[in-house]
Amino acid sequence: MPTLETANPESVGLSSSRLRRIDTAMQRYIDQGKIPGIQTLLCRRGQIVHQGCYGVMSLATQQHMRSDALFRIYSMTKIIASTCVMLLAEEGAYRLTDPIQDFFPGFKDLKVFCKETEGGGMETVPLARPITIHDLITHTSGLAYGLDPTPPVDKLYIKQRLLRMDETLAEKVKRLGELPLVHQPGERWTYSMGIDVLGHLVEVVSGKTLDVFMKERIFDPLGMPDTGFDVPASKYDRLAAVYTPSGKGLPSGGGRLIDLTNPDPAAAAILPEIVTGGWIDKDPQPQFLSGGGGLVSSAGDYLRFLRMFANKGTLNGERIMSRTTVDYMTRHHVPPEKFGPGTAFGYGMTILTDPTRLQSSGSVDSFDVGGAAGTYGWVDPQEELIGLLMIQMVGCPYPAATDLRNMAAQAIID
Repeated sequence: MPTLETANPESVGLSSSRLRRIDTAMQRYIDQGKIPGIQTLLCRRGQIVHQGCYGVMSLATQQHMRSDALFRIYSMTKIIASTCVMLLAEEGAYRLTDPIQDFFPGFKDLKVFCKETEGGGMETVPLARPITIHDLITHTSGLAYGLDPTPPVDKLYIKQRLLRMDETLAEKVKRLGELPLVHQPGERWTYSMGIDVLGHLVEVVSGKTLDVFMKERIFDPLGMPDTGFDVPASKYDRLAAVYTPSGKGLPSGGGRLIDLTNPDPAAAAILPEIVTGGWIDKDPQPQFLSGGGGLVSSAGDYLRFLRMFANKGTLNGERIMSRTTVDYMTRHHVPPEKFGPGTAFGYGMTILTDPTRLQSSGSVDSFDVGGAAGTYGWVDPQEELIGLLMIQMVGCPYPAATDLRNMAAQAIID
């Protein structure tokens, strides 16, 4: 795929000279050895006005960053899976207030963690009310993720290897229903595997596997041929390598970057469930079609998805969902007092509620999504601006996404 065609920035109220500052800011990360490769993309008023490729696809091969590079987008998958959930809700297949136990009986008798007991056990209490679809999509269900080895319930997730890739969604959901919740449904926001449960709900209700449903209802209509749960052999040379900082820091601090694409024992010790079995290699397709973090995509593909959202559910004549559904998904379902200072949480995205509190250049009610390997995208409806930063570094400590968003904002002249 050739470089995406860009429009004259001045034609949509942006300064060409100011946009070039993005090149300087991103290249600095490359020159300092902090991030191996970066791709940036900006769109305003429906026109692509900037695309930048910096650094390399892989430190081992030194292949330059490609404009058609593929990236593991991890949690940027969540908004796509959430959209699938809403497509079936639009059809009346279920209500967002429906208890998930109506579809998965194993969730009926869940217990809720209360406190730890001597000897490493835990005291639990019964559910105060059933978990609803809304609870799952907003991460208020009480499910956990197993990413933090400290909390007792997360320890159980890790012990049970809930993130393993060699089991189906049906098997995953069954096992989730056998573990206690972190808290009562609706009590607070806890990042969780709730979207994966909903991925299986989509399968059960539609009668199609999640990958097929996404392809038929979103990827094909929007023209997203490079988005999926695996990378075929014909495209594998386009998949960027993914890294994580070593425990001793980054190259500029005397440490090194660990290549998770070719993991060594150090990488396996840091991220044992992530570096094996499909989270990294993406070939062949894993059995676990994770709606919470399993997709690979390109900047061009993901831009089409975000443009659909910015256009209230439609793109290039294809109506994916209604305007009212988009408006509902981007409401403050989890308010700042339960989510975080200056931000609320919608259906699959973080929403900016107070730019001053967050010290952000974005507009009120702009929303963003991000992935564990540093991919990031945002939509600013007020400024008619969409931006994407694509990198592949798990645990990236650098504010490249913030820099890009600031550089985009300072280029607005009309």
